[in-house]
Amino acid sequence: MDALTDLPATMAGVWLTGHGGPEVLEYRTDIPVPRPGPGEVLVKVAAAGVNNTDINTRVGWYAREVKAPTDAAAAQATEAGGWAGAMQFPRIQGGDLCGHVVARGEGVGRLALGARVVSPNCLPRPRPDNPLNFIVIGSEIDGAFAEYCLMREDDLY
Repeated sequence: MDALTDLPATMAGVWLTGHGGPEVLEYRTDIPVPRPGPGEVLVKVAAAGVNNTDINTRVGWYAREVKAPTDAAAAQATEAGGWAGAMQFPRIQGGDLCGHVVARGEGVGRLALGARVVSPNCLPRPRPDNPLNFIVIGSEIDGAFAEYCLMREDDLY
């Protein structure tokens, strides 16, 4: 692994602790900095945007059971409120990611340390039963509302 010796043990970020209004967002300074595994890189976040996906995920609007408009979805939110069903909490949201690579896991070759990167919000994860399957940053995996974000090398540009 490259550059892990210079990383802090913890980082600041915003945890989503459940579905609901802004009260389910929690600013923390003790979130463990993730360590990249094979094929993964750690990105030092330079900027992250708030988009409708972050808000709709927070209020649980993507749950199939919710039929209300987004401004009323939190009242109907269920445990199955993510794109792919039930979400794991706490979750770091933030699907709009840009930054630079500060650590690399084994097998990473295309992205050098210091490389500037961006990521799409939706990441392809084809399956035999669904070749169009995808996951969403900040819903199925942690996103950019923290100092660092762990990503697969092949999800970054």
